[in-house]
Amino acid sequence: MQYELNDNTACHLGDKSGETGRFVNNYFDGIPVRGIHALLFFIIMAAYFFEQFDNWNFGFLAPALSQSWGLKPTDIATIMFWYFIGMTSGGFLGGVISDLIGRRPTFLISIVVFSVSSVITGFTDSFVIFTLFRALTGFGVFCMMVTSQAYIAEMAPCESRGMWQGRVAAIGFCAVPFVALACRMVVPMAEEAWRWIFYAGGLGLVPFLLGLRYLKESPRWLVAHGRIKEAEEVVTYMTGKDIDLSEAAKKVPPKIAFMDVLIGMFTRKYIGRTLLLIFIFVTTVPAGFLVANWTPQLLKMLGFSVKDTLTAMTIISIGVPLGCFLNSVVADKGGRKIPLAILIVFASITAFTFGGMKSLTMLTIAGFLVTVFNMALSFLLFSYTAESYPTRMRNTATGFHNGLARLSVSGSQFFIPMIHGAYGFTGIFTAVGILFFLPVIPLLIWGRRTGGKSLEEIE
Repeated sequence: MQYELNDNTACHLGDKSGETGRFVNNYFDGIPVRGIHALLFFIIMAAYFFEQFDNWNFGFLAPALSQSWGLKPTDIATIMFWYFIGMTSGGFLGGVISDLIGRRPTFLISIVVFSVSSVITGFTDSFVIFTLFRALTGFGVFCMMVTSQAYIAEMAPCESRGMWQGRVAAIGFCAVPFVALACRMVVPMAEEAWRWIFYAGGLGLVPFLLGLRYLKESPRWLVAHGRIKEAEEVVTYMTGKDIDLSEAAKKVPPKIAFMDVLIGMFTRKYIGRTLLLIFIFVTTVPAGFLVANWTPQLLKMLGFSVKDTLTAMTIISIGVPLGCFLNSVVADKGGRKIPLAILIVFASITAFTFGGMKSLTMLTIAGFLVTVFNMALSFLLFSYTAESYPTRMRNTATGFHNGLARLSVSGSQFFIPMIHGAYGFTGIFTAVGILFFLPVIPLLIWGRRTGGKSLEEIE
């Protein structure tokens, strides 16, 4: 049985062995996703939704929290600093942990970490405890993000892998306008109504409970650890077909030491692209997160009410899923690096414009456009990074760059109150515009075209 793909490649269900009556197969390839297999992806979607809910909620709640507790901008910067330290740790360790104990337990544990931590931040009256558990929320959020990408890829058939990855991202980022709208409705009800948004983050335990029952370990991880029989049982359970993975097990590549992979990123062959990608990540990612996390607080400091600020942020947040859609439209054009450079330029221009606006209406429009371009370039950068390295170091390199980017975000937090104190709102977004623009020329000069080429051709 064979399923033809749109790009003239093909995936095979496999041949039925005359001796055993079992299908020789490469995991899930060529088998339509139905029943319990589809449920697995819907559980991942739900988990990803609440992960993004907990990831974005503090940015919308910061004005209400600072008003309730009398926090200064430096206090908000402290909370965000430790949150991104937690994210950095989750990014660096998520792949390592999932390689050691498996995708499923790492995925489930990370859900518990960010869900329980969110609830505790809602209950506490201690700034220290709030900051600690906000950091643990960041750890759980990014640990699950790193793990989920590998888990989805390993549990999907080749003919629909991209579709399921796209659907999970689309559903997950719908949490952003949802949490913005929830904050707009709930926060004005009472001085400490913001606590209910953190309590709602605990609903991530619902997909955790479903996952305990229905999620199975990645058969690819099981095969890589010599547990072939268990892997076959998982694929058979998910697909309803008696699958033989003996041929797939022969294709498992030898393991490479982590340090060898990390050093490989800085060898003569890869040092140029590594340094370029580091520069793009440590400039554009802090700029993007500043827009996402500080805009509500900065609008409040301009004199707008919490209610008006949340109204503006609800509209601005719609740019998050629209940015993901824009990425899907332009990503495959211009060899990847050209649309990436154009999006960075647009993000820079709209950031400069944002800083010069005075009315709430114009600020909302400019903030919406910055968000659209930032989300589009962020997802395009993920693809560009993955395509820049060979298979043996792709996941480690991707985790390294993303972890380093989050570390740069945490380090930038304390500069924001300083810039605001010296140059005000306009100064903040002038800095954002500069950060966005800095990597454009290096990217155009030294960036490689990766779009439209096979990974082997790029290598």
